[in-house]
Amino acid sequence: MKRKSAVNRVVLALAGILLLGTGLLILAGSLDLYRRWRMTPPDGWPLTTPQGVLLDDADRTRWVGEGWWWPAVIAVLAIVVLLALWWLLAQLRRTHPGPTPVGADPVEAVELGERALSDALTADARHLPGVQQARARMTGSSRHPEAHLDLTLTPDTEPGHVLQAPCDGPLERARQSTGRPLPARAQLRVSPHKAHRAV
Repeated sequence: MKRKSAVNRVVLALAGILLLGTGLLILAGSLDLYRRWRMTPPDGWPLTTPQGVLLDDADRTRWVGEGWWWPAVIAVLAIVVLLALWWLLAQLRRTHPGPTPVGADPVEAVELGERALSDALTADARHLPGVQQARARMTGSSRHPEAHLDLTLTPDTEPGHVLQAPCDGPLERARQSTGRPLPARAQLRVSPHKAHRAV
């Protein structure tokens, strides 16, 4: 799992838990569920009756007379807004290289689409001996693209031989075609098969 994807899932899970808890708290108080179900909420628990409020007058006006109160509130809100903007901009930032220039001269170079390069690598890797299924995708930037290969091997294939084959074959041909280095990561897996019985 990518780091950005993991952070997104954690942030969304925490936000979901917070919103769900708040919603259940409000719902329980507005429907008067504590009284109906004969439950006793903890002391100081907000919204325990339909007429209850989250913050009463004493809580809302407790710090108004203090000189540090408003600057502290504004600072906390500013930090929350900046974190939200940072997270939003992180989502908009490209994690795919886009078109990759082909050739040494960037002015006259032809651009090769990210999808076309991924498809070419996938088709080339599928013809490697011992590979049952292959999938390639590109990450990084247009200046520094990186290939990710996901190879499914046949049950009787030795991973060591297959691991070198993409470097000598599909990846080398892609480097020659684009005229630039192409770092790569490969994930190998073996296709499911029945266990051999020893006699």
